Amino acid sequence: MFARLASCSPLPFRTRQSNVCPVYIRAFSQAKFSLPRPHGKSFAHRSELKQAKRIVVKLGSAVVTRGDECGLALGRLASIVEQVAMLQNQGREMMIVTSGAVAFGKQRLRHEILLSQSVRQALHSGQNQLKDMSVPVLEARACAAAGQSGLMALYEAMFTQYSICTAQILVTNLDFHDEQKRRNLNSTLHELLRMNIVPIINTNDAVVPPPVPNSDLQGVNVISIKDNDSLAARLAVEMKVDLLIALSDVQGLYDSPPGTDDAKLIDIFYPGDQQSITYGTKSRVGIGGMEAKVKAALWALQGGTSVIIANGTDPKVTGHVITDIVEGKKVGTFFSEVKPAGPTVEQQTEMARHAGRTLASLLPEQRAEIICCLAELLTEKKEEILNANKKDMELATTLGRLSQPLISRLSLSTAKLNSLAIGLRQLAVSSRNSVGRVLRRTRVANNLELEQITVPIGVLLVIFESRPDCLPQVSALAIASGNALLLKGGKEASNTNKILHQLTQEALSIHGVADAIQLVSTREEVEDLCRLDKMIDLIIPRGSSQLVREIQRAAKGIPVLGHSEGICHVYIDSDASIDKALDIVKDSKCDYPAACNAMETLLIHRDLLRTPVFDQIIDMLRTEQVKIHAGPRFASYLTFSPSEVKSLRTEYGDLECCIEVVDSMQEAVDHIHKYGSSHTDVIVTENEETAEQFLQQVDSACVFWNSSSRFADGYRFGLGAEVGISTARIHARGPVGLEGLLTTKWVLRGEGHTVADFSEQGSMKYLHENIPVPQGSFN
Repeated sequence: MFARLASCSPLPFRTRQSNVCPVYIRAFSQAKFSLPRPHGKSFAHRSELKQAKRIVVKLGSAVVTRGDECGLALGRLASIVEQVAMLQNQGREMMIVTSGAVAFGKQRLRHEILLSQSVRQALHSGQNQLKDMSVPVLEARACAAAGQSGLMALYEAMFTQYSICTAQILVTNLDFHDEQKRRNLNSTLHELLRMNIVPIINTNDAVVPPPVPNSDLQGVNVISIKDNDSLAARLAVEMKVDLLIALSDVQGLYDSPPGTDDAKLIDIFYPGDQQSITYGTKSRVGIGGMEAKVKAALWALQGGTSVIIANGTDPKVTGHVITDIVEGKKVGTFFSEVKPAGPTVEQQTEMARHAGRTLASLLPEQRAEIICCLAELLTEKKEEILNANKKDMELATTLGRLSQPLISRLSLSTAKLNSLAIGLRQLAVSSRNSVGRVLRRTRVANNLELEQITVPIGVLLVIFESRPDCLPQVSALAIASGNALLLKGGKEASNTNKILHQLTQEALSIHGVADAIQLVSTREEVEDLCRLDKMIDLIIPRGSSQLVREIQRAAKGIPVLGHSEGICHVYIDSDASIDKALDIVKDSKCDYPAACNAMETLLIHRDLLRTPVFDQIIDMLRTEQVKIHAGPRFASYLTFSPSEVKSLRTEYGDLECCIEVVDSMQEAVDHIHKYGSSHTDVIVTENEETAEQFLQQVDSACVFWNSSSRFADGYRFGLGAEVGISTARIHARGPVGLEGLLTTKWVLRGEGHTVADFSEQGSMKYLHENIPVPQGSFN
């Protein structure tokens, strides 16, 4: 048994410390936070919350108690304790302001009363009367007195699992208003934190007087401790806390009562926004409400503490809600004193959707005119674009954070801009046959005709790394298809992206739809953007395989169009032409190694080993300074082989490739299916029968015969531009151009028709006759 810490000073408030684990004095040199943050100013952005060292977690009654309000939600409480313990063990100073004593006491008292009644009735009335027992209304202060010790014992047991000590502190309003008591409380809390102990703090509900209406706040320097919201706020300011996390039973602060029509969750709340809020009723338990929480939060914010109100009851997020908040993720409502200069990403999405609908209603010729204008601006303003790109390149080179493939993707040139302009003009021509095109027309019955027509998808989110040339390409495709667009580029290309977006909006403005394409320049994390499932209809990632995988994992409620990897193969058959093989392998690997359609694995038929064909291919790759990795079978044929490949599923994105040996075309196909990414695969052969079998059997988005893998591109396919290459099996596959950004809707035109007209007793019959649709027919 570990020794109990002795109380060192007689305090007017009650302090109880756990005796179930040893006390550890934290060595500050080992902490993950070098220096405490100067207090007095709250964090301006969520991303800064990672710096929070001293944190108060306030657990509302709805979080701690069960749905029947009688007893504790043990599973939920355990997950919260685990997160607090994790942060404490990182070197942070954690404090908990908790409710739950009344509910726990109510459970105990109900049990005792029922037990007592059952005994008395068994003695005096017989067993047949037990079913008539009723529990009297229990007084809250009595419940609190009965529940405090049990609640604390529960916290002690839970924190013991993480080798963390706890101490209980019960306070009342007087402990803050009396100067000596306030100093004693402050001193005790600091001492507990210094000894790596987590204080568990609650109002002493056994003696606290009933709450006084409208006494939540009394000026800047005084806050009445009416409930645990005001207690947490007062404590946060008193202890110079960096972050106050208030967990409740709602996702955060809404502009109107949650559950009502058009109620929107507020991401960031600023002082002065109170007039825009309509409050609902308080939660099912507790004595506070959202209005009390907001007042307490603003009071704490004014005192220099950042505040977040979030949901602590949702089983989908409870297990990581606290850690997510500290990591800066978009959870709940963040109270901030710093209002951004521009709109929030939610506002940008609304602006884009509204303008996008106008864009979709323009005539095809008007959308084509916007795209042509953008193409002209790319050539007219090329000096401004290249100067901005030069700044990005210099900064990226100086910082040294980007790999060479990413540096290559970041670079723009006059040739690239000219190529972009040509592609955009091609797209402008094809855009005239996009939105509103009639795909099918059916005569359902007499005077009842059905049409299937093309329409925009809605709001697109394109997230791209390094490649600023992606911005005008994707923008032009969005314009042509009538879609609204949100763009999130990497910070390494911020200067280039800014000028390209300005030119895009300049082109859009000729028909009054400049807001249809928005560049997200706030500190939004990609994962946060992927959570906007009610605002975004499709996400298109353009970047590394890691980025694509992260987005696919994060965007659980939004479809993702793209490919996670570009592991492209070139197979040299035994009947291959040496000249074609050399040219195709060189172009596929060396033309642009960083591209997703560059060759990563070269498959060679076994019969070509130790032949002039094989020797010339190896010599060419060495001349081009391509680093070769040997596959397992290829390595077995060599006495002194290159470094053996670590994985046959590797996208190098540089002047590197793997060489492997196969016995036949069929073995090459099997290898591609096992290790490829369904992107682009090539066969080089003069045998037409072998080539056709390869083209039919390989299940990839692009399959080529005697041509470079680098042809897998929307511009080279004649699509004008592409948003990326999809390896998905549905919607769009391969280079995704204009057609891939359209969906359909059904339009039915009748004259008062009802389904009843076609019943057995009805007067009408279905015809279902296909009506020919002239080419280029539009709704």
